[in-house]
Amino acid sequence: MRRLIFILLSSILPVYGLQAQNTGADAPPVSWTADNGNGTFTNPLFYDEFSDPDILRVGDDYYLAGTTMHTVPGLVILHSKDLVNWENISYCFDRFDFTEDRFSLKNHEEIYGQGVWAPCIRYANGQFYVFTNVNGKGLQCYTSKDIRGPWVHHNMQGNIYDLGVLFDDDGKVYAVHGYGEVKCTELKPDMSGPKEETERVIIPEGNGVGEGHHFYKINGMYYLISTDYRPNGRTLCSRSKNIWGPYETRVITADETYGYHAASLTQVPRGEKYRIGHDGTKFGLGPVDKDATACTNAHQGGIVSTPDGQWWALFMQDFHSIGRTVCLMPMTWVDGWPMVGLEGNLGRAPRTWFKPGVQPDANGAVASQPMRAPYNRSESFDGKVLGRVWQWNHNPDDKMWSLKGGRLRLNAMPAEQLMWARNTLTQRVIGPQSITTVELYTKGMKDGDVCGLGNINVPCSWIGLVKNTNQLTLRCFEQLTNDTMDVAVELPMGKVWLRCIGDYDKDQAQYAYSTDGVTFKTLGRMMPLSYQLISFQGSRHALFAFNVKGKNGGYAEFDNFTVDEPKAVRNNIPYGKTFRIINLATNRPMEATTHGPVYDTTPGNDGLRTRFKIVDKGHGQVLLQCADGRYVCATGLGLPGDVLTTTDASKAEVFLWQDYLDHEFMLMSMRTHLYIGKSPTTGSPYSMDFKGADPARKNGAVFRWEELVPQP
Repeated sequence: MRRLIFILLSSILPVYGLQAQNTGADAPPVSWTADNGNGTFTNPLFYDEFSDPDILRVGDDYYLAGTTMHTVPGLVILHSKDLVNWENISYCFDRFDFTEDRFSLKNHEEIYGQGVWAPCIRYANGQFYVFTNVNGKGLQCYTSKDIRGPWVHHNMQGNIYDLGVLFDDDGKVYAVHGYGEVKCTELKPDMSGPKEETERVIIPEGNGVGEGHHFYKINGMYYLISTDYRPNGRTLCSRSKNIWGPYETRVITADETYGYHAASLTQVPRGEKYRIGHDGTKFGLGPVDKDATACTNAHQGGIVSTPDGQWWALFMQDFHSIGRTVCLMPMTWVDGWPMVGLEGNLGRAPRTWFKPGVQPDANGAVASQPMRAPYNRSESFDGKVLGRVWQWNHNPDDKMWSLKGGRLRLNAMPAEQLMWARNTLTQRVIGPQSITTVELYTKGMKDGDVCGLGNINVPCSWIGLVKNTNQLTLRCFEQLTNDTMDVAVELPMGKVWLRCIGDYDKDQAQYAYSTDGVTFKTLGRMMPLSYQLISFQGSRHALFAFNVKGKNGGYAEFDNFTVDEPKAVRNNIPYGKTFRIINLATNRPMEATTHGPVYDTTPGNDGLRTRFKIVDKGHGQVLLQCADGRYVCATGLGLPGDVLTTTDASKAEVFLWQDYLDHEFMLMSMRTHLYIGKSPTTGSPYSMDFKGADPARKNGAVFRWEELVPQP
């Protein structure tokens, strides 16, 4: 049934297309954007990978820099006016300017899981600076007067990485770096290198301070934001009146997983050396503990203030096989500490909250806000340049690819396997679900060529065509199991449509193909996907061509790459509906008893007191009303038994709806910033003192709504 649903979706969705990403507030987005169009946003900001975010504000413009590892163009920079809607405006470089073979995937040399990572973006002296590390090359800096470039590369060398940089009031430039034992080093103002003799330990080992540093000076105080991952992730703040210390430290957020458990990690058997791209490696997928936080929770990122004085954190979070993406979290200052979260619920943050700077008018209306996804993900290849969403796997050979006649041409170079194939063009997968389709023209293929659509991950997979002598074979390959499935095909149109159907929240994907562009058939199993710490990237679509017979082959041509997102348009709040509320922890319906406290009732009960509807209060705020007219309210501290019902709407609790997709949700009190829920173990009635969801969504605060036909 699941396979049938995917096939039906994949045949229906492409008619809608996926072109313009700029839409008005009254037009539905065609790609995921966090903006809900009602003055609120829902995390993640992007439902695709964006690791190690660092945030900068210059005037009323925000810039976000992120890790790109071994892919080029490298060091991505996004721009926003509201911290919610973003546009890719720059990369710091088009290709690695180092000559070693490993940067270009030559002679079985590679930089998977290396390259550039954990950038720091700053603005000083009338120009932008982006600092980062390149494995084996040390500290790098890119500078430009214009955020869009061109950028000047400074190879600063030195053993400094995962750093935070501060341009201090006295004109000196400092870098903070290290894990556990934190060091501070002054940098030369011309960015020619660090002043090694200035390096000092400012926080000794033993203080629980981690890595991924972000360094600030706020109101004369030095603040260091870092992340520790042992035994599981949390974000800390260290502060001092003197840059050299001493520093005091406290945790500013922990356990905020938004209801996402730790992912299954790719594993290689102990004692077996894994070689990237080598077929035959015995891969495994690690066990999944749905109750575990591990390092899945929001961590490592920067903080920023808005022009009106609000403070926000932009931290990354592991979203399973998608990789690491970014969440926007409001902050509250308490006794000089920048705490993640809202008053009454510090350390946690809502998944849905009000956009920065959004102010309703006297009637409660919010001005139309431009909604934007960061990229155009679909590509016709009709232009003279590739869209900004595309990146090459390592440095490309520019003589071996081209845009011709409205198609992308990739010339096949020698490679034993996809992960060694040069000139592989990639883009990140987009969640929570997406269906990616591309046309592959076969006329230019020669003996030994392998061309198609794949997933650059560890382990990898692909669907494509293999040419042996004059015979074309359609093949699906899955490296996890080293399975190969071949199908003989005839291509009367000289091309084949290849498709990847991904359900990335569930860590699974399946390939399909068509010979007429209308009817698609699946090939291979529904594959499990994982996150992994070998290449430190999530799943990535790949267009590839290589030759397995040790020679340059022919070429493949690709056209009409489309990405369709069934859940990009989110209409998940059940306005105007009558529904039951099922607690995911107990699988029992909520019942508003006439006795007073709200309870769970027996499964299957759909009586009048288990029927609810919502009253819209604007901007995602709702009242919860029982079908007999009573409203849910809370008294006291919100302890068990404090959740009652009332006939007085003015006393009803105002909730902000927290959307978890697929009819799952939470209700956060606008009065206390805590959540309504019920313990699955104690038998107590509902309370309003839950801080948030647990990783499995089974602590009693996450619900599912089921629509019912109203009773007369």
